[in-house]
Amino acid sequence: MVLVDDGAMILRLGGGLEFLCQLDVSDASQRQLEVSRSFADLRSRVKAESLVFSLTDSALFIWPNKSFQASLDDVDESTACGELLQSEDDDGGGKKKKKDKKSPVVNLRFMMEITEPTEPSAPCLYRENKKHHCIRMVLPMDCVVTVRSDETFGSSCKRLLRALSTQLSEMEAVTLRHMKDTDVPVPRPFHFSLPTSTELVTIVYPASVDDKGLESFRKELHNRFELPDDRPYFRRSNAFHFPDEPYKDGYLRNPHNHLNHPNIEGAKPYLVQGVYSYHHYMQDRMDDNGWGCAYRSLQTICSWFRQQGYMERTVPTHKEIQQALVDVGDKPAAFVGSRQWIGSIEVQAVLSHLLGVTSKILFVSQGSELPSQGRELANHFLTEGTPVMIGGGVLAHTILGVAWSETSGQIRFLILDPHYTGGEDLQTITDKGWCGWKGPEFWDQNAYYNLCLPQRPKAI
Repeated sequence: MVLVDDGAMILRLGGGLEFLCQLDVSDASQRQLEVSRSFADLRSRVKAESLVFSLTDSALFIWPNKSFQASLDDVDESTACGELLQSEDDDGGGKKKKKDKKSPVVNLRFMMEITEPTEPSAPCLYRENKKHHCIRMVLPMDCVVTVRSDETFGSSCKRLLRALSTQLSEMEAVTLRHMKDTDVPVPRPFHFSLPTSTELVTIVYPASVDDKGLESFRKELHNRFELPDDRPYFRRSNAFHFPDEPYKDGYLRNPHNHLNHPNIEGAKPYLVQGVYSYHHYMQDRMDDNGWGCAYRSLQTICSWFRQQGYMERTVPTHKEIQQALVDVGDKPAAFVGSRQWIGSIEVQAVLSHLLGVTSKILFVSQGSELPSQGRELANHFLTEGTPVMIGGGVLAHTILGVAWSETSGQIRFLILDPHYTGGEDLQTITDKGWCGWKGPEFWDQNAYYNLCLPQRPKAI
């Protein structure tokens, strides 16, 4: 697990390197040598004095291979990395603006100086009559190092240079492993946060090969990092999401992370594991106010399976959920396009049909009995870690965890409420209790409840 506290930060270096290669169409072994030669040329380029690092949203430029030259007088090799978070930039009107200190990520870009002093020379031309296949692509370099805020920027830049060279070597290995004749895949790096590491682990995958085609390679990675083989850690959807990057789909992720745990003597929190999206009324230009709460809870559950790497398909729409229930024979054809409710049993059927996920169903005859399920729910979040859909009467909710005392039996439920109709405002959602801890009195004491507990598939 990546630890980024007050004394640590992530330096992230990105940029594109143009890969050029002429492949001999008649000689396979020669083609591999030519690919390796092109990568060796790129490794030489990143060691050249013409390499420049630039700090994003700043006037700072650094020549790391040229005795650490910097464009700003107050930055040198001994500058602490933590000072980069307080760096100032001229906005063009003479005013200074502060960088956001809340983000533990410092973004840098690299580039190459095009012109440099050289001895005058005349070009030499030669001609060769031979069939070649020309490869030209941009390699999406993306390197990260975790540093202490008091570490010198000079030593951190040396680590970034080593990471850049190492990533080129890994891209070369992936390219040679997956190229077919003159078809060369684009290698793309991904960063992963592992429970066995305090730093991000970078893995390079070929863009043209899907997760299914990389299963044997992921098994090698699980063995290398001594990870269990019953859950995915290295699928593309498991990639680390940097805190300074917004999600493109607009959904909030894990709003419960911004809540404090309830203060119950002897109680321990048992929470959902991983990342989910908050799905609720009125999203996706869909007016489901008053009837779609179970659909939204199901979508939240599906988003969890997607973001943990168990499925590649998108989160199903209301219509796709209804069609799935028709396909399994649970509903008539007229159900598609209707505004009819669904419950825990239907959620179980859809998860099985669309995702191949099995679920346990808990039946509680009245809401006053829900606290007695504390041990069962605690064990579920400890072992499976999936969101739980609960339906009772005419309402459905998502349970994200429990705070439960084994000795006293006291319990609080962490509820994600799909009945919210507003925008994606985290403060409103947490302050108004749309995502929050609820006591046993939250439930209708006389209504029966069904709970759908999705089981985590065993897969990598």
